[in-house]
Amino acid sequence: MKATQRDFASTARRAADHCSIFFFCGPDEAGAAAAAQSLVAMLPDAGERIELSGSDLRKDPALLGDEARSGSLFGDKRHIYVRASGDEAHDALQALIDTSEAGAGEAAPVLVVATSATDKSRTAKLLEKRKDALVAMFWPPDLQSVSASVRQMADAAGLRLGGDLAERIARAAGLDVRLAQSEITKLATYCDASPQAPRQLTAEDLEAVGAATDEDGFMPLVNAVLKGDTGRLDRELRRMREHGLNPVGVLLAVERRAAQLAQIAAQLGPRGSLDALDKGAKARLGIFFREERDIRDQLACWHRRKLERLGPRLMELHRDLLANSQAAELLLAQGLTEIARFASRR
Repeated sequence: MKATQRDFASTARRAADHCSIFFFCGPDEAGAAAAAQSLVAMLPDAGERIELSGSDLRKDPALLGDEARSGSLFGDKRHIYVRASGDEAHDALQALIDTSEAGAGEAAPVLVVATSATDKSRTAKLLEKRKDALVAMFWPPDLQSVSASVRQMADAAGLRLGGDLAERIARAAGLDVRLAQSEITKLATYCDASPQAPRQLTAEDLEAVGAATDEDGFMPLVNAVLKGDTGRLDRELRRMREHGLNPVGVLLAVERRAAQLAQIAAQLGPRGSLDALDKGAKARLGIFFREERDIRDQLACWHRRKLERLGPRLMELHRDLLANSQAAELLLAQGLTEIARFASRR
């Protein structure tokens, strides 16, 4: 079974009822991860979540089957969530399928979110024709589609808002649906909104909650890291601590910009230039006027091979933050400093 972001909503419910392996891929890692989360909520009995990394499965392909067929500590159901890069999970999925067909027993649902993979990858080809598997491909969203998603999130949270406010929230989130969801949750709490008691969101509400967005948001830190501006980085990390910015939220913003740079670099080719793109092409790539200068500077720091190394490093850092929440701020500062120094090398 195959799907894209256009038909995922209509396919997901049927897939949750009939499939046991789910492969989320494509350039829009944020969209793929958000779709995986929404599908978990649709599983008949998701149970306990067990997280594995693609690198672990590459080293030990049998690990996936072992975990998928093991019971939880309290005998409850479980599902397996894998963060992978490219085809790291291919051999493990192949082993899981082979052992299932050999009668090894029922396995828990497996969801793989694979950055740097597409629906043409080996893993996708392994799964796409199977009735018990879903391959979902996610392309980078545009402002219109994310704004529509924001309105859907708002409806679910009991917030009523117009298209102009939805667009502002989408832009502030950098077209990242996960960050947009976080913003909607915060706004719903502020407005005391719920599905049972809806509230109208006003521009004043948005200003009150997000008044410091430009000054205290993620992007100054993201830009310092990806420009390799190590001198400014210390100030931005200090500001992150002073304002209590969420470490995972900051990292998601870095991941989003890194994915955008990779997409732009692929579109331009080895000798291309942003100047050759018209306004429509820039809009499709998420290059807005206010951000163009920063993106131009960052592209100069990150050629294709460096970008290929950046993706796995960000994934590794993401796993470290989730596994060590108590030290997340320190781990993020160390990781971003390392990335900024790497960016500064020409």
